[in-house]
Amino acid sequence: MTVAAATLHPRSRVIAATGVAALCLTAAGLYMSVTAPDEESQGEAARLLFVHVPSAITAYIALGTGLVTAIWYLIRRSPASDLLSAAAIEVGVLFTAITLLTGMIWGRFVWGVWWDWGDARMVSTAVLFFFYLGYLALRRSITDPGVRAVRCAVLGIVGFVQVPMVHYSVLWFRTLHQGPSIIRPDLANSTMDAAFVAPLGVALAAFMAALAYLVAVRVRIARLEAAVARSATTSQPVGASVYPPRLGGRDGG
Repeated sequence: MTVAAATLHPRSRVIAATGVAALCLTAAGLYMSVTAPDEESQGEAARLLFVHVPSAITAYIALGTGLVTAIWYLIRRSPASDLLSAAAIEVGVLFTAITLLTGMIWGRFVWGVWWDWGDARMVSTAVLFFFYLGYLALRRSITDPGVRAVRCAVLGIVGFVQVPMVHYSVLWFRTLHQGPSIIRPDLANSTMDAAFVAPLGVALAAFMAALAYLVAVRVRIARLEAAVARSATTSQPVGASVYPPRLGGRDGG
């Protein structure tokens, strides 16, 4: 398949449309977050809510996708499931990093410190982040695809146990961090300002679209990497378009 044909494939168009949707939603979310009213107690710093909370939820969903596809791989031994699990976890690490960074900035404005080792949410999120960095390091250290897929699937399943611990740490322990804004047992009693709900919803939709786009692109890159790795050990080149055209008859004369 040539490059031109690949770009016209329906799947490519869906991925491109998802990327465009992510950009449009990001622009709308940015505008709505900037024009939202100031929060009474935190002022301008509260606008970090529109990045911090969606990035955390998106990280949970990405790592959850990695969990489900890892389990599916162990059941069916599907290489596609392994690639999807790895891609989702890799993107999940990115959003976890955004969550940590925005949390530190927010903490500096509200608490007066960049980091507090006594805060269960911050520390548990950092542990989660470095655990999954270890997952990514493990994937790159094992050359055998089958062994790598099995070991990383097990690690991805074990690692996800930390996600509910991170989320509910603010309910289980006394921390500086405020309680959950969205995913909480008493959602009907949420204290979030009504003016923040719509911007937060648009921002969350933007992060979801970005997640879908980044995972799809990462899976495609992983497939190309796997094809290149196979071609390095066989005589089969990557892509039909690399074969030289026949200039003569059937026997090449």
